[in-house]
Amino acid sequence: MTHSNDHKTSHTFSSSGGDVDGQRQLEGYPIDDDVLTTLQRTVVPDPIPSTSEVILPYEVSKYEENGYGRWHYGPGVEHERRLDLLPVDSRSASATDATRLLKFFTITDIHITDEESPAQAIFIGYKGGSPLAVCAYSMVMMYTTQVLDAAVQTINALHREDPFDFGISLGDAANNTQYNELRWYIDVLDGKNITPDSGVKDDPIPGPYNDYQDEFKAAGLDESIIWYQAIGNHDQFWMGVMPADDYLRETYVGKKILNMGDIFTDPRGTDSRGFYMGSLDGRTPNGDIIGVGLEQEFTSPPEVLSADPNRRSLSKKEWMGEFFSTSSKPAGHGFTQSELADTFASYSFVPDSDVPIKMIVLDDTQSVDDPNVVGFGGYGHGSLDNQHFDWLVRELDEGQANDQLMIVAAHIPIGTDQPGGPAGWSPVAEVSEEQLIAKLHTYPNLILWVAGHRHLNAVTALESPDPDRPELGFWEVETFSLRDFPQQFRMFEIVRNSDDTVSILATCVDPAVKEGSLAAKSRTFSVASQQLFITDPTDLHAAGPYNAELVVALSPEMQAKVRHCGVLASSH
Repeated sequence: MTHSNDHKTSHTFSSSGGDVDGQRQLEGYPIDDDVLTTLQRTVVPDPIPSTSEVILPYEVSKYEENGYGRWHYGPGVEHERRLDLLPVDSRSASATDATRLLKFFTITDIHITDEESPAQAIFIGYKGGSPLAVCAYSMVMMYTTQVLDAAVQTINALHREDPFDFGISLGDAANNTQYNELRWYIDVLDGKNITPDSGVKDDPIPGPYNDYQDEFKAAGLDESIIWYQAIGNHDQFWMGVMPADDYLRETYVGKKILNMGDIFTDPRGTDSRGFYMGSLDGRTPNGDIIGVGLEQEFTSPPEVLSADPNRRSLSKKEWMGEFFSTSSKPAGHGFTQSELADTFASYSFVPDSDVPIKMIVLDDTQSVDDPNVVGFGGYGHGSLDNQHFDWLVRELDEGQANDQLMIVAAHIPIGTDQPGGPAGWSPVAEVSEEQLIAKLHTYPNLILWVAGHRHLNAVTALESPDPDRPELGFWEVETFSLRDFPQQFRMFEIVRNSDDTVSILATCVDPAVKEGSLAAKSRTFSVASQQLFITDPTDLHAAGPYNAELVVALSPEMQAKVRHCGVLASSH
């Protein structure tokens, strides 16, 4: 694929009358003038004062007075040069004269959220708990569209300085399978008018552009950037963990707040009852919680302010189909009409016909037809059935035969969590994780697996099982969530080195939020949420940015293949 070097400049939109492309003109939210990566500066949470009161996550009015959510900019983080996959006798080598083969970005786990939906899981997290409880409730859920818009503008600014070949979103675009959540996500990337409000129109702070419910004009991804999409567990399961049954589907579009029991330990699953899950009152500046608590605490079922048919839960096929309703490129964002007809959310593409690199986008989420394994945490696990595994093998075989370096992009990482862990491999998967990894280790041209899901900036070396063939090893790089702290995306540069190795430069980027903006407010809340939910500073979920240069050994055939490819890259 070839890409235009003509870059669309940013615009300021007036809210006074007139239409643009059939849409009422609205203003956008500009980002900071300084657009930097974490190589130059990082976001560092301030310590909580020792005199602070211990508060609960829903006590938002107490955040500021007790020092929760404060942060400052700290020094940048250099690329750590990782030689884990090289033979021991060559790990001290250094290379010069790097030549770039490919540059792309990944965003993931945006979790665009309709905070007024009656079908949420706020009860699980509003009083704190484990690090995973932050996924059920956090004040960042009110600002997901504005944070995505700030990230898009940051990507555009970086693209103007040094163009990307493409971008890919690694899943969990929507938080709760809802139609309106997915449309807000696609429309932000397309640069449409966004009304991040459901049910009745709310204006918690009178006036435009000053609260999370206000309409705004998204900047939109630069029209010269093509972007692709992978599917995540939150895109197809209720809160990412359970298939939507008739009761859930009715709740989504109604007024009554969800009544749910302990779905993880109760064999009845989503038929379990006992706790009203709660919602947020969109009329209030801090999104006050309504309708949450034990069933017996209510004389009648609590309700949200208004029903909304646009909150409907999407099937996997419906979710895929929405990516054909877009003004950015390509239509379908990777999915084809044939794949849509078969509800098969995996595909491949070659970003640049002059560079021997192939992208394989793999759906490694569970199937709605899987049985529920009580006590294993629902459907948020990695999985491959025989159909997807056979497809993956064919794609890898084809790439190997065509002398292409290969990158797999999937929502869920592999080899990172123990079976039974919150992100472990599904126990009902037709293909085991061990079988998958063993097969991947037979392809010398596989260099990288990129993933999201765990909301971590982790890098894992999956070393070759054969010490005499280091090229059978590959790297796995996870990208953090745009929802939770540190709210980052990643840049990747694939470069050929003068010693016939390849380096993968993985760099974290903070959205360049403007002081006083709603996206900056979300950053404050993301810091506060980390401080309230993460009590152990060594917990991986509290990890900040991690930048790395990941060196890969190439087979002799691929050394010759890439020797004359690419363009001169900056020194690393």
